[in-house]
Amino acid sequence: MDSPASSRRRFLASSLLGLGALGALTKASAASGPKPGFLNEAERDIPLTSDCDVIVCGAGPAGVSAAISAARAGAKVRLFEAHGSLGGVWTSSLLGYLLDFDKPGFNQELVRRLRERDAIAGDGVNGVTYHPEEMKLILEELCVAAGVKVQLHTRIVAAQRDGRTLKAIITESKSGRQAWAAPVFIDTTGDGDLGARAGCEFEIGREQSCPCQPMTLYALVTVADGRALADQLHPVGGNGRHVGPDKFKAALAAAGVTPSYGKASLFPIKDNLVLLMANHEYGINATDAAQVTEATMRARAEVNDIVRKLRQAGGAWAGAQIVATPAQIGVRDGRRIKGRYMMTKDDLVEGRRQDDAVVRATFSVDIHALTAEENKKAAYSNAGVKVKPYDIPLRALIAKDVDGLMMAGRCISGDFIAHASYRVTGNAVAMGEAAGVTSALAASSKRLPHEVAWSEASALLPKVRQG
Repeated sequence: MDSPASSRRRFLASSLLGLGALGALTKASAASGPKPGFLNEAERDIPLTSDCDVIVCGAGPAGVSAAISAARAGAKVRLFEAHGSLGGVWTSSLLGYLLDFDKPGFNQELVRRLRERDAIAGDGVNGVTYHPEEMKLILEELCVAAGVKVQLHTRIVAAQRDGRTLKAIITESKSGRQAWAAPVFIDTTGDGDLGARAGCEFEIGREQSCPCQPMTLYALVTVADGRALADQLHPVGGNGRHVGPDKFKAALAAAGVTPSYGKASLFPIKDNLVLLMANHEYGINATDAAQVTEATMRARAEVNDIVRKLRQAGGAWAGAQIVATPAQIGVRDGRRIKGRYMMTKDDLVEGRRQDDAVVRATFSVDIHALTAEENKKAAYSNAGVKVKPYDIPLRALIAKDVDGLMMAGRCISGDFIAHASYRVTGNAVAMGEAAGVTSALAASSKRLPHEVAWSEASALLPKVRQG
């Protein structure tokens, strides 16, 4: 049963902010008919559930970390995910590689749990690869143990505000449209979907809109003998250097392959299972479904062609087969929601310290070539920026335009250059932990996230960390 505060079980979908459209359909506008090229959507009642303290939208690295941390801090949490598993880019996009992971807390716990299951290649915690199926299972087990209510195959399609304050979201799934209310929300969709639907200002790509960093479609590949490919494999563990060996490049050339990504790499996963990263899709706006669809299909054709030609070349590649391509093409660049602080290039160059620092980031600026022509010169660059270890403040995780809304992961508030450093998943996890405990405190004390001091939230972190 819902709480007394949720006695009003239904509200009109037309009262929502969604996809940038504001306000309800009136009888007058309905009578006059839709504008040319538009269709009026009829008003309808939507079942409203109000049974939790924190709603997390998106179950990638930041989202699962936020949900688990909030639940361990005592909050009742709901976690929504568009795809069929938890983990986001780790699982649905088959990233396979843990970057900037030498952080305390959930980063360490997750690596420990993966290693206990013999599901990691490489020593240490940074620059290691993992088995995506084990990752899916571990994340599910941790959410269940923490009491997080998970709903997969569910997208956020609209949001309702009362003035500046976010009050409810609407989801779409096989169950139809459903509405969900909570005191605090966290946008961990990667592309800032919730923030955009709630009416937040945002940026995307290098300028106000794309050009964006390219997307990449990975592929899990089985080979006859993984040991025979040892000299072609990307090194793992140690300092996590993101450099693949020249021998794999030579193998591609011998097979007659010129990948769209100039620094194609092959990662060890387990035994005879490897992960291929050889694709770039340039100039794609992650918020344009038609563009993403075309990119996905084009990319899948490319990686299949690459593996087919490698197999035909024989040798260590004889018998190679693709066993899986991801449910979601890997996205580097989506919306960046404006927060109460905006990360900039200067933060990185100066190595700025923040009183409300949630994590100290160290990863270099990593801008993949924005066009195929740029890729011919260099597959990626640091734009001339040398990073000094810098702090990401809690303020960058709190929406500027909408109260009751936090962000974590690559959709936090920052410019194009700063984003190219902080977007990696080790930082996303730390941001998720911070957003989770802050949201739990805000909900339990009937405050908004911006009213919770980081000193209070950070004091709670050691109590929710289990590794």
